[in-house]
Amino acid sequence: MIKGKLILIPTVIGENTEKQNIPPIIFNTIKKTNIFIVENIRSARRFIKKIYPAKDIEQTMFYAYGKHDSIDYEQDLLLHILAGEDVGLISEAGTPSVADPGSKIVEYAHNFNIIVTPLVGPSSILLALMASGMNGQNFAFNGYLAIESKERINKIKQLEKLAHTQKQTQIFMETPYRNNQLLEVILKTCRPQSRLCIASNITTEKESILTKTISEWKTIKININKQPSIFLLY
Repeated sequence: MIKGKLILIPTVIGENTEKQNIPPIIFNTIKKTNIFIVENIRSARRFIKKIYPAKDIEQTMFYAYGKHDSIDYEQDLLLHILAGEDVGLISEAGTPSVADPGSKIVEYAHNFNIIVTPLVGPSSILLALMASGMNGQNFAFNGYLAIESKERINKIKQLEKLAHTQKQTQIFMETPYRNNQLLEVILKTCRPQSRLCIASNITTEKESILTKTISEWKTIKININKQPSIFLLY
């Protein structure tokens, strides 16, 4: 029996950046694939039509795996794979399964010996690390930090300590509309000589990637409110 594959398909980080950030293999995969598990059906349909306008969306199957959705792994993935059909996994932005709930789908696929094929595409986390000038051989991605003030301050202190003692770049993010508040806490909490990189609007015309010490950041006025950003501490 020939089984299908689970194909991890990156999407864009910034709007209207398909031409410069999406490689041909994704075009060819979307052209041939007719079943997709996606974080958001509406945005996934829009992305697919931009990549391959000739795609018959009405004849394409979509299953949603967002935080408000319930996916049946057996019915929505396994049966298609066992029937020899490839299934594409598309995140809301960037790379599937990285800072993304799609990892659970990939885990399920491995449990049934399904071939998982990751495709090349933009990852804001790796692009920010590449451009930060910080340690790219020892780093940790910490996702979103706690919202509660005391817990957040303690976490930032812990990450700063790890950065200094382990020489490990600490990467984290925030919901864009709380970026300025997070930056304020970082500047109040961290030591003057610690280095902070703020990478915003990656891959877009408004891209900004700056690495400075905490003391230097305190002399700069920056507004990253509602700007998708990655923070790196070292």
